[in-house]
Amino acid sequence: MKRLLFVGPLLWLLALLPLAGRAQKFGYVDSEFLMSKLPAYAQAQQELNTLSQNWQKEVEAQKKDLDRLYRTYQAEEVLLTEAMKKKRQDEILKKEQDIKAYQNRVFGYEGQLFKKRQELTKPVQDQVFEAIEKVAKKKQLAIVFDKSGDLTMLYTNPAHDYTEFVMEELGLASEDRNQPGQKGAVRSVTPPTTPGGTADEPVFDDQRPAGKPAAKPVRKGSRPE
Repeated sequence: MKRLLFVGPLLWLLALLPLAGRAQKFGYVDSEFLMSKLPAYAQAQQELNTLSQNWQKEVEAQKKDLDRLYRTYQAEEVLLTEAMKKKRQDEILKKEQDIKAYQNRVFGYEGQLFKKRQELTKPVQDQVFEAIEKVAKKKQLAIVFDKSGDLTMLYTNPAHDYTEFVMEELGLASEDRNQPGQKGAVRSVTPPTTPGGTADEPVFDDQRPAGKPAAKPVRKGSRPE
């Protein structure tokens, strides 16, 4: 279940905007990871799965009744009068409409499953949000992004990951683990060279195939030694 009604990055920005005047730091967290670590969330997921399975079984039972009704009609069709055929057809059509209505009522947008999910997960979301807000204030963060939200994060530096700090605030991690990642130069993947072209970018040691010695970079206008 991907992205359960969690506060998006723009709402985080609005909620924490007053801090922007005191600091210009920013960070991100993984809300889905945080929620998955809370026992209340696992319990809510289990309850939702049970409800969903029970409702799905009810839908399948209704579909079997519809199929049985239709097969009976097919078997007896030649013996029925036009009036009786019309009555049977109306019964089948109504049964089919009732099944669709039940599915929408249970699984549709703002249906019973949707409302139950809100009811069970909102307390967990509120707990995580409060912990994130406390960490943001302690660390003087102007903006907190949600890595699992709608904002696409093409690159994330671990130095700005505050997920572990929030886990500590929630009582799920020890303080010695909650340290920001080491800062360093941002490295990107070296693009492949085209036939006949040249690549000026050096290859990092961890990108070189095992057993192959490092090659000295060749400058334009000079010959390799």
